[in-house]
Amino acid sequence: MADPARARKLADRIKEIIAKRLDRGLRDPRLGFVTITDVQVTGDLQHATVFYTVYGTEQEREDSAAALKAATGMLRSEVGKNITARLTPTLEFQLDAIPENAAHIEDLLREARQRDTEVAGLAAGAAYAGDEDPYVKPRSLDEDDDDADEDDDEE
Repeated sequence: MADPARARKLADRIKEIIAKRLDRGLRDPRLGFVTITDVQVTGDLQHATVFYTVYGTEQEREDSAAALKAATGMLRSEVGKNITARLTPTLEFQLDAIPENAAHIEDLLREARQRDTEVAGLAAGAAYAGDEDPYVKPRSLDEDDDDADEDDDEE
């Protein structure tokens, strides 16, 4: 088991290498506008999962996934040349769902704000169903003493 700090450094290095290689371009016309968002390396430094996003339609995402799958061997050899690890980790490309998740969260927040304004509008025009303060309040002892004194004065 490797040191987690070393695994993180290796992941960052792999991310840089792959991003630079994709920036220089691949000969695959299916590859769209791909951004490498993160790389996670297993504790034994044998496998690396590369997370990426693709700007475009669903068809462009599928084409880019196929292009990355086809270029995995070339990208792994590029990584192997530029890192100082004994073994080159295998690469697995995973589409990152961050943009979709962020859009879903934004929709949920928008809906919550809308419901809050509806509830605030209902609360502003609401009236109590009974008394404003429905709780029975205990009488204070001073009032009891005053009533007893008045009864004594009458006799």
